[in-house]
Amino acid sequence: MELITSIAVLMLILPAAGALLCVLLKGRTRPAAVAIAAIATSLAVWLTLTTFGTPYTRMLVSLPWLHGVIDAPVFGILIDPLASIMLLVAVPIGLLTVLYSTSYLTDKNAEHPVGSEHYGRYYFWLLLFITSMIGVAISPNFLQFLVFWEMTTLCSWALISFRQNEASLRAGFKALLMTHVGSAFLLLAILIIFAKTNSFEFSALGQLPHGLKSWVFLFLLIAAWAKAAQVPFQTWLPDAMEAPTPISAYLHAAAMVKAGVYLMARTVSSGWDIPPKMALLMAGMALITILVALSFYFVQDDLKRLLAYSTIAHLGYVLLGIAMGGLGSTLAFRGAMLHIICHGYSKATLFFCAGAIAYVTGTRKISALHGLGKTLPLQATAFFVGLLAVTGVPPLACFWSKFMILSGAMRLSGPIGPLIVIFILVETLVSFGWMLYIAQKIFLGAPLVAVPADPPWPMDSTLIILMIGCVVAPLVGMPLVQLIGK
Repeated sequence: MELITSIAVLMLILPAAGALLCVLLKGRTRPAAVAIAAIATSLAVWLTLTTFGTPYTRMLVSLPWLHGVIDAPVFGILIDPLASIMLLVAVPIGLLTVLYSTSYLTDKNAEHPVGSEHYGRYYFWLLLFITSMIGVAISPNFLQFLVFWEMTTLCSWALISFRQNEASLRAGFKALLMTHVGSAFLLLAILIIFAKTNSFEFSALGQLPHGLKSWVFLFLLIAAWAKAAQVPFQTWLPDAMEAPTPISAYLHAAAMVKAGVYLMARTVSSGWDIPPKMALLMAGMALITILVALSFYFVQDDLKRLLAYSTIAHLGYVLLGIAMGGLGSTLAFRGAMLHIICHGYSKATLFFCAGAIAYVTGTRKISALHGLGKTLPLQATAFFVGLLAVTGVPPLACFWSKFMILSGAMRLSGPIGPLIVIFILVETLVSFGWMLYIAQKIFLGAPLVAVPADPPWPMDSTLIILMIGCVVAPLVGMPLVQLIGK
C-alpha cells in the first residue's frame, strides 16, 4: 500500500478508534481526544500538501455480491482540490472543537454544567463526527459518500440531543427526521444511477438520458437542501442550537451542513453539464433561502439562533456559486468552494465567542447582554473579527470568496448576473448593519450582568487561532480553488 493511501486510511481510522477509546476512558478522555484530533489534523495537512496539483485516487475494497456487475473495487480514497478544501475545514476545526470542549464541557459552565461522567459519550460522538466528515470528503463515488453521509446524520442527532432534556431531544429528532428526507432522495438518486449505468461514480450521472438526468439531479438537490438547511428544510438548524455550543460551531462551520453543499459541488464538478433549468432552480432557491434567512435576523433574541440563520444564508451563497458554475461561470464555482473554507473559520469564531459568553454569564439572550467588552476583551475582539470576516469586509476571509462569486455572476450572459450582484450586495449591507448593531449592543456600553471570571485558556487560545484563520483561510484556499476546473 502506497504511503499516501496508508496516511489517508490512517486519517480515517484514527478518530474512529479514538472514539471507541473515549468510551473506555470515560472521565479521563479529554487529553486522548485532543491528541487524536491533532494527529488527524496533521495527516490532513500532509495529504493536502503532498497531493497538491496532482489528484490521487486509489480504490481498495470491492463488494463480492456485485461481481459480474461491478468487478472493480467500490470503496477507496480520492484526494483532489475539492477534497482538500473539505479536509482543511472539517479536521482542523474538529481539533479546535475538541480543544475548546475540554474547558467548555465542565461543571464550571454557568449556562449548562456538565459532569465528567458524560465525557465518554460526548467525545465518542464528536470524534465519530470528525471521522464521518473525513469519509465524506475523500469518498470517490456516491455509494461510499452515502455511508459517511448517514454517519454525519447519526452523529449530529446524538450530539444535538446530548443534554437529553425535552428541548434537546425534540431538536435532535427534528434534525434526524428532516435530514433523513434528504437521505431518502439521495438513496433514490443512487439507485437510479446504478440501475441505468452499473456504476456508482459521480460522473455516471452524465450517462443518463437528458430527461432522467434532470430528475436525478433534482433528487440530489433535494438531498442537499435538507442537509444544508435550505428552504423549505431550514427550520431544523436553528432548533439544533440546543446542542452544546462547541457542537453548534462544528455543525455550522465544518460538518453536516457543509456535507450538503459538498454533495452538489462534487456532483457538478464531475465532468458533465447540468441541465440549465436545474441550475436556474438551484440559483433561485439559493436566493430565496438567503432572503428568508435574512428576514429572521431581526426577531432573534438568542445569539446562537441568529448565527444559525446567518449560516443558512451563507450556505445559500455556496449553492448560488455552484449553480452559476453550472451555468458556465467557473469563477463563481471557485468562489463558492473558497467560501466553504472562509465561512468555516469565520463562523466558528462567532460561535465559540457565543459559547464563551454563555460560559461566564449563563445566558445567550441578546437582550440580557450589554457592555461585555470591558470584562471580556479577547471575546469582544474575536467577535468583531469574525463579524467583519463573515460579512465580507476586506481583507478578511469572506471578502475574497464573495468577490469571486459576484465577479463570476457578472460573467453570465443576460440580465441574471447583474440582478444577482444587486441582490447579494443589498443582503450584505443589511446583514453587516444588523450584525454590527448586535455586536455593539453586546460588547459596548455599561455591563448589565457581572462577569465573575475569564474563560479558561483553551477557550481563549481557540479564539486566537480562529482569528488568525479569518485572515489566513483565503490564502490557504485560493491555490486549491484555482486548480478546480482545470
